[in-house]
Amino acid sequence: MALKQDRSTLQTDISFFMNEVAERGGVASLSTAGSGASMDNGSAVVTYAANPSGKVPMGLLVNDMVNLDLTRQHLNQHKDEVQKGGKVTLLNKGWVVTDAIEGTAPNAGDLAYLGHSGNIAASDIASDDGDADGSSRVVGRFLSDIDQYGYAKVYIDLPNTNV
Repeated sequence: MALKQDRSTLQTDISFFMNEVAERGGVASLSTAGSGASMDNGSAVVTYAANPSGKVPMGLLVNDMVNLDLTRQHLNQHKDEVQKGGKVTLLNKGWVVTDAIEGTAPNAGDLAYLGHSGNIAASDIASDDGDADGSSRVVGRFLSDIDQYGYAKVYIDLPNTNV
């Protein structure tokens, strides 16, 4: 997965941690919630869910999550790297150009759904959890078709108010 520099950020959230290695550009789901404001509560954790069924999308990951030996090298701040277990930035509102897309090729105007492992799908692929229309997994809308390199422009609009 990859996230291109071409983007517009309207709203981000910095109240969650991520405990796995992950590449930016996918949609992170709630793993465990913190209490209160949760700004420095280590139990407020997001993940790239292997199965989107029953998961709540929280935002698009804009950091690369890495697992480095920090006694030997530094995080690459130009790549916006964050050490595994650190606090991440999630895009809640705005558009991005990403290749974290799975399933059938979307058309501009199609709804964007939470897919497997943080991917974005053009159709709901987890309709077996009682949410027949997939409205709880809508993360936004596709603003373009997929280009020849597999990238599409996606408007992210979270939290989802369709439920």
